[in-house]
Amino acid sequence: MDNLDYGIIGNCRSAALISKKGSLDWCCLPEFDSSSIFAKILDDKIGGSFEILVDDTYTIEQKYIPLTAILVTTFSDGENSFEIQDFMPRYYKQSGGYNAPPEIIRYVKHLSGKPVFKVLYDPKLEYAMGKTNTYVKENFVASLTHEVKFDTFFLYTSLDKEDIMSKSEIVLESDAYFLLGYNEKILEPTLERVYLELERTKVYWLNWSSKTPTYKKYDAEIKRSALTLKMLSYDKSGAVLAAATTSLPETIGEVRNWDYRFCWIRDASMVIKVVGQLGHKNIAKRYLQFIIDLIPDKDEKLQIMYGINKEKKLTEETLDHLQGYKGSKPVRIGNAAYKQRQNDIYGILMDVIYTQLEKFDTEIENGEELWGITKGIVWIVNKHWQEADKGIWEFRTEDRHFTFSKILCWTAIDRAIKVAELFGKQRKVDKWRTLEQQIREDIHQHAWNEEKQAFTQSYGSPHLDASVLLMESYGFIDPKDPKYVSTVLAIEKELCNDGLLYRYKNEDDFGLPSSSFTICTFWFINSLFKIGHEKKAMKHFDQLLSYSNHLGLFSEDIDFKTKRLLGNFPQAYSHLALIECAMNFSKKHSEMEILESLKDHDK
Repeated sequence: MDNLDYGIIGNCRSAALISKKGSLDWCCLPEFDSSSIFAKILDDKIGGSFEILVDDTYTIEQKYIPLTAILVTTFSDGENSFEIQDFMPRYYKQSGGYNAPPEIIRYVKHLSGKPVFKVLYDPKLEYAMGKTNTYVKENFVASLTHEVKFDTFFLYTSLDKEDIMSKSEIVLESDAYFLLGYNEKILEPTLERVYLELERTKVYWLNWSSKTPTYKKYDAEIKRSALTLKMLSYDKSGAVLAAATTSLPETIGEVRNWDYRFCWIRDASMVIKVVGQLGHKNIAKRYLQFIIDLIPDKDEKLQIMYGINKEKKLTEETLDHLQGYKGSKPVRIGNAAYKQRQNDIYGILMDVIYTQLEKFDTEIENGEELWGITKGIVWIVNKHWQEADKGIWEFRTEDRHFTFSKILCWTAIDRAIKVAELFGKQRKVDKWRTLEQQIREDIHQHAWNEEKQAFTQSYGSPHLDASVLLMESYGFIDPKDPKYVSTVLAIEKELCNDGLLYRYKNEDDFGLPSSSFTICTFWFINSLFKIGHEKKAMKHFDQLLSYSNHLGLFSEDIDFKTKRLLGNFPQAYSHLALIECAMNFSKKHSEMEILESLKDHDK
C-alpha cells in the first residue's frame, strides 16, 4: 500500500483503521489513547492485524454507507461475492445516553454464490511489546499478554473458531459476524443481536448527519468531513483529538513522527467552531465544559494540549521494538510538546467561546464560568503577549515573536470585548479596548516586512509563513486591504509548489520540510478566494480534493512529488479547513444562482 488508503470507523470512544483490502491495521482499546491491539500500520511484521484473505480472482471495493460511519468492503469474483460491514457500535439508549462499547463488529454479508476466504486473526496487545497468546475457548477466542502488563481481548464469531485460527478456507453461504471486544460479554452475541447493533448504529449516524445542512456544492465532501470530525471527538470528556494515530511520519524515513491522540486546544477549538457552524451544538457544549473543567484556578495558565481524559502530563517515550510506518522510526507515545508555551491558544479559545455565546445565546450553560475564563484569559494575555513563544508549528528550539501568536493575542482581546458587550460589562469593554489597540499597532509596526511586501513569520524575519494567512479569517485585517492582498501573493510566490503549500521554507529543528501541510493549502485557497481570485481558488480546491484517498479522507501532509498522503490520519485540521473552504464556495455558488435568477426575471 503506497498511500494511506484507509477508512476510519469509530464511536466517539475509540477508532480503528481498515485498509482498502479490508485489513484491520490500527486500533487502540478501550479508548483512543489506550495501547494498540492491532498496529500493522506501524510494523507490518509484528504490529498485529485482522485480515480477510481472498485469492487473486476477487476484486475488492470499498465505500461508506452514505451519511454514516459504517465502512463496507466488497469482495467479488463475478459469481461469488460478499461484503464486510465494519463499524463500532454507537446508538442512543432508552435509559438515556449512548451505548458505545469498546468493540468492533465486522458483519459479513453474503451477496451471491459461495465465496471463499481465509482469516488472519493476529492481535498483538500492549503495542506488541510482549508476547500475545491466543486460545480457542468454548464461546470465544481469548488473547492475553502479561509480560509487560496484563491485558486481554476477545473475539466472538458465528463462524468456526478453529477454521479461523488455522487460516482454513471458509465457504460463506449465509451472513456471519465477528465481534471484537475489550471485555468478555455477559450476553453471548448472536447473528440477530449483531445485526440489530448494525441497524441501530446506522440509524444513529443517519440522524446525526441529518442535522448537517445541505449545500449546493461539495455537499458530500462537507458531510464526510463532518462525520470524520465527529469520530475524532471523545464523548466522555468533550475532548477532540488531532488525529486517530501516532507516529505516521510527515516524511518517509525521517523522524518527524508524533503522537496525535490528544486534544490540542488550538486544533480542537477550530474544529468546534466549524462543527458548531454546521449546527451540531452538543459537541460544542461538551467541549466548552471540557475547557471549564481544565481551568480550576483563575491564574492557571492553559497548556497547549491535554490528554483526552484531561491529563496534564503527557510524557513522551519511544517504542523502539516497532519499525515504524514504512520503516520510519521512532514510534512515539505521549507528546513532549505539552510543556511548550504557545500564546496563540488564548485567542483561538476566546474565538470559540464568543462564537458559541453569540450563536446559542442563553442556551449556553455555565455563562458565569465562561465569563470568569474570559477575564482570566485577558489577564494572562495582558501579562504575556509581549513575550516570545514556540509558535503554531511547535519549534522545539528558540522562542520567537511569531506573527501568528501576536495576531491571536489580539484576537483574544477582540473576542473578550465582544463577550463583555454580550454580558453588558461596559467598564471592561472600555478598559480592554486600549490593550486591543496596543497589540494591533505592535503587529502592524513589527510584523510587516517592507522588502517582502508581506507580513512575515516573526518580527524582523524575512521568512514567509502560511499561518499568517489567517489574520483575515480572525478579522484582524480586511481581505481587500492592499497589505493582505500583497501577503497572499507573496506567500503564493514563495511557498506554493504545484498547487501545494509549504508551511514555511526556513529550516526548522529537523531541516527543510519536504511535504506540504494540508491545512496550509486549504488556508491559501480560502485566502485566494477572499481576495477575489475565485476561479484560481476553485481550481486549486478541486485539485487538492483529488489528492484525498479513495474515501475522501485526508492526513496531515501531502508529498510534493508523489502526492501521496503522509502524517497522522485522518487529520482533524485538514477536514475542518476543507469544510470552511467548501462552505465558502457553496455560499458563493448559491449567491450567483440567486443573481442569475434575478437577471432572468428582469428579462
